[in-house]
Amino acid sequence: MSQLIEAVRHGADPDELLACPVPESYRAVFLRREDEDLFKGLDSRDKDVRRTLHLGEVPMPELAPDEVLVAVMASAVNYNTVWSALYEPMSTFGFLGRFAREGHWEARHDRDYQVVGSDAAGVVVRVGGAVRHWSPGDRVVVNPPYIDEQDPVAQRDGMLTTGMLAWGFETNFGAFGDFAVARASQLVPMPPHLSWEEAACNTLCLGTSYRMLIGDHGARIRAGDIVLVWGAAGGLGSYAVQLVRQAGGIAVGVVGSRDKADLVERLGCQVVVDRNDVGLGDDEDDASAWRALGSVIRKELGEDPHVAFEHVGRSTFETSVNVVRRGGVVVTCGSSSGYRHVYDNRYLWMKLKRVIGSHGANIDEAWEANRLLRLGMVVPALSRVFPLAQAAEATRSVQLNAHEGKVGLLNLATAEGQGVQDPGLRERIGEPRLRLFRDHAGQVARP
Repeated sequence: MSQLIEAVRHGADPDELLACPVPESYRAVFLRREDEDLFKGLDSRDKDVRRTLHLGEVPMPELAPDEVLVAVMASAVNYNTVWSALYEPMSTFGFLGRFAREGHWEARHDRDYQVVGSDAAGVVVRVGGAVRHWSPGDRVVVNPPYIDEQDPVAQRDGMLTTGMLAWGFETNFGAFGDFAVARASQLVPMPPHLSWEEAACNTLCLGTSYRMLIGDHGARIRAGDIVLVWGAAGGLGSYAVQLVRQAGGIAVGVVGSRDKADLVERLGCQVVVDRNDVGLGDDEDDASAWRALGSVIRKELGEDPHVAFEHVGRSTFETSVNVVRRGGVVVTCGSSSGYRHVYDNRYLWMKLKRVIGSHGANIDEAWEANRLLRLGMVVPALSRVFPLAQAAEATRSVQLNAHEGKVGLLNLATAEGQGVQDPGLRERIGEPRLRLFRDHAGQVARP
């Protein structure tokens, strides 16, 4: 084990961290270029991400002037790692190849391996020569959007830059390693009352949900708004439910089981719909199902939703368009069930509805979302934690949707619960709230 890792684990001060040499290689979970065609021609049921995610040593990359080297204490799994590990809808190495053509520093990313992962919490151990606001020893979480800061539109909204990429998905040197390389403009202070694994699980999903619902570029919900949240017990949905509640709105959560319904009710959903009870399946042409969902919402609340929080895609998109009220909004950030959406456009144009595309969160939105965590207004959606060596198994659980909330990984942290700096704030927020998803997962797992 390197001196630098030992120093980080023992809470070394900045001078001690700088005195320790950066190792020439580090442990990481990565994909290989040689596996690109491994799943070609296979049925989706036979595509197992555990076959393509490998654990081993990778070379330490050179640090660019605007970058930081983070010793990663914990990370979290997102669905983009499932896409990467399946090499779908395109090979992740295609992303890296295009990025490499932009210049010298970008060329480092195009290798025969890719360290994946888009959520991380850790300690800054080195900074590039152009970094001004961060120093070794700072405890941080990483916001995944990797933007082109020299694009003029970045002054308005970093997510609109043409060079915006998802860190650890469209770039290399991501979260699933003992170290990670990120731009300084991606960093957000770690909330002091959270453990490493709790801090690591929030940034991608919370930031995405914040932009979709609260930020200036999304639905901008108001007090009293009814918001339909698909997958309310999942990573994105669980943060959406909390944000709707804190904004004074009314969350209508759609889930796939009674166990998940119990969880989102405790999280703050005022109306919970089990999709099986209204016949919502994979048939996007089934008009009876979306009409049944609309009837349930009107029966419970007396009116239709103002907003549909949409990320499932093909199997739910038409329902979202049809169910929201006249003048309502469908805000979408993904399509896990399919990218090509089919819907009757009359429900959109004749009832003056809107569709808003949303992606990630700019750094201002990420800081604002993080502030809600620090205030205890939002809590981590962490349901289960694996060691880094079992990252493939953790990602498989996300691939199969056999989880609630977020699935975390311990990288350099040696046990859960490490890293808390403000136990008083933690006590005021309360362990039952902070452990809601983990305790619920434990209860469901018991015979």
